[in-house]
Amino acid sequence: MRILLLHNRYQQPGGEDSVVEAEKRLLLDAGHRVVEYSRHNDEIAGYGLWQKATLAPRTVWAWDSYREIKSLLESERPDAAHVHNTFPLISPAAYDACRDADVPVVQTLHNYRLFCPGAAFTRKGRVCEDCLGKVLPWPAILHACYRGNRAASATAAAMLGVHSALHAWARKVDVFIALTEFARRKCIEGGLPAEKIVVKPNFVDPDPLTLNQHELGANRKSAGEPYALFLGRLAAEKGLRTLVAAWKRLDGRVPLRIVGDGPLRRELETSVNGSGSVQFEGHLTRGQVLEALKGACFLVFPSEWYEGLPLAIVEAFACGVPVIASRLGAMAEIVEDGKTGLHFTPGDSEDLAAKVEWAWTHPAEMEGMGRGGRAEYEAKYTARRNYELLMDTYRGAVQAAQERNPLC
Repeated sequence: MRILLLHNRYQQPGGEDSVVEAEKRLLLDAGHRVVEYSRHNDEIAGYGLWQKATLAPRTVWAWDSYREIKSLLESERPDAAHVHNTFPLISPAAYDACRDADVPVVQTLHNYRLFCPGAAFTRKGRVCEDCLGKVLPWPAILHACYRGNRAASATAAAMLGVHSALHAWARKVDVFIALTEFARRKCIEGGLPAEKIVVKPNFVDPDPLTLNQHELGANRKSAGEPYALFLGRLAAEKGLRTLVAAWKRLDGRVPLRIVGDGPLRRELETSVNGSGSVQFEGHLTRGQVLEALKGACFLVFPSEWYEGLPLAIVEAFACGVPVIASRLGAMAEIVEDGKTGLHFTPGDSEDLAAKVEWAWTHPAEMEGMGRGGRAEYEAKYTARRNYELLMDTYRGAVQAAQERNPLC
């Protein structure tokens, strides 16, 4: 197949960019032709007066992106277009260019941008669904949910309001990809047609583990002193305050390695007050992260917002490591309580401490859950399985387009 990938890159590289590159490699390795249309938010820094003045209306519908995509479609004639992110420079004009060229459209829903100007259903570190189901998401303007700026939030809200009122998402996209069943349900609540949404998770490749499943526990025991691990950004919505409060309750009985950095680091370091049981390690290379995962007794994932598909959990599963996760959103779906890890009540440090205490004193049971996690990885999160799902999605989009327009 010939696939057009469309993606608007943010100023700070993130998970979406990694997924786009991983899926691109997957397609190329399988012999497909990949054409790319990409824009980067760094463009904005070099804008002149006219470009800056028209940025807001072009966020709603970017005529420059439309022209460029239309020209690319005419020259390349792809079998399908796979859209990842259009905000803000590509805009929903991408769907119109594809529809005008009779090219089927697949849209991956990496986040909740179609229903929430902030894209994350979170405000002040907690879950917020105030804009879900609203044609014009005015609460986001009131609370300045996009970058803490009311004008920028109003632009994002206007983009959503205009295209929601026109039912653009439902009419112009042939297949949506949600990363989890939880995300699929939220998208249906937000107004997307259920019959157009499929679930395809992200994947981890290459496989970080070469040992057989029965060797997983022995590998960790021989690696050195046991420890628990947190991996991620040190920010309020990630549940770091709950994590530290839980470790204070444990009174130094369980060593914890915190890998990652972020705005809460100084506060958290002060809070633990030099406790030898908690080590802050900052950013590590990917190789170092995987080694830390392989040696951990379990990963603690205390997030307090609707995560998309946390790759840290998938990587833990790939390494045969069980996960103690918040009973919230996709985390409650991905981690099966008692089989691949344990659940605790979000934001409840006492419950988290109790689950960590149990996990620490029941190593055999946790090793069994680690093997369960590895089985989940092999069943759902490998490159091979992801490729099968991706091709099924593209074929479904092509079929939907043919049914919509038998002459195309």
